[in-house]
Amino acid sequence: MNILIADAFSDEGIAQLRAAGHTVTSDPSLKGEALTAALAEHGPDVLVVRSTKVTPADLDASSELELIVRAGAGYDTIDVAGASQRGIFVANCPGKNAAAVAELAFGLILGMDRRIPDNVNEARQGRWNKGGFSKAFGIKGCTLGLVGLGNIGQEMIPRAKAFGMRVVAWSRSLTDEAAAELGVARMESPEAVAATSDIVSVHVASTPATEGLIGRSFFEAMDPQSFLINTSRASVVDEDAARWAMDEKNIRFATDVPSGEPSDKQCEWTHPLADHPNFYITHHIGASTEQATEAIGEEAVRVVTTYADTGRVPNCVNLAEQSPATHLLTVRHRDKVGVLAGVLEAARKAGWNVQEMENLIFAGAEAACARIRFDGDANDATLQAIREQDHVLAATVIAL
Repeated sequence: MNILIADAFSDEGIAQLRAAGHTVTSDPSLKGEALTAALAEHGPDVLVVRSTKVTPADLDASSELELIVRAGAGYDTIDVAGASQRGIFVANCPGKNAAAVAELAFGLILGMDRRIPDNVNEARQGRWNKGGFSKAFGIKGCTLGLVGLGNIGQEMIPRAKAFGMRVVAWSRSLTDEAAAELGVARMESPEAVAATSDIVSVHVASTPATEGLIGRSFFEAMDPQSFLINTSRASVVDEDAARWAMDEKNIRFATDVPSGEPSDKQCEWTHPLADHPNFYITHHIGASTEQATEAIGEEAVRVVTTYADTGRVPNCVNLAEQSPATHLLTVRHRDKVGVLAGVLEAARKAGWNVQEMENLIFAGAEAACARIRFDGDANDATLQAIREQDHVLAATVIAL
């Protein structure tokens, strides 16, 4: 397959893809119009990206494009709806960077508590201020609240317990039984997490449902001088509400995903909260460890090679959970050339829109069973026409 990698990627992963016989073009600098031009030039079957945005123009640039792999968990930088409309698979690599992001989240917690960045900055500027920096509270015995309990959220739990912290959590899918198994207290809402916690760490996906999830009501529920850490996506936190909380309640807010994040790896940049003493920013580096890069690279390679070898897409994020099929046609038949073509021709004449299909071969390869899910009006005449075809053993239709 022809593969274009338009972002930083594991050298070992590139070597594995080439060893498997694939043609690989790697250019981490590609973005915007340069990416669109590269897609048109190379006509790849597969595009691999990390933080690079994939737009409708990119999707239209190569008619050969079949699969986009996000070398990471979140895929909000990819026009997934547009890919679905064009019949392009989109896959991600979930969970492979979870430990790295959890490590950064705890780095931010400790950094805010001990004001480590401020310590370093003052010392580098030749100012010694032991008295000013000797008033940290410490995190042992504090309550860590988790908003979202996916792979990263779950990685936070053992780290919190190692620091002697109590953990409470909210997730839409979290049950009392699952919470007990994880050793956390389940909260009824994000605001309940805010009201219960000394430190809150956010780990939800960026979706329309989570946009502004951490808003004014959340900050109002937080105790004064609490901490908030966001390593998910900028859209999840209302930064205007965060400014209010930092001003009025002395809350400290650290984010690895600030709003207005540049697409360039290195450039001049400003943020409206950058000068606030309670605001801490890192450069969207949550997944940027060598361990995570290698793990993500291995998973991206697995996705590509599985697709190349079998046509299946592991971790596909844009397949319908349930097709609009209304009926299931089951056809037992001899394993002969042209049988399924005849069945599908009969379905076409009847106006049946085939949504899903599989053909299972019995031992000995003399007979097979086709299962065809379709959307349309089942009728006896079409079913009888299928039954009367050569090499058809039996055919039935049931409503779904």
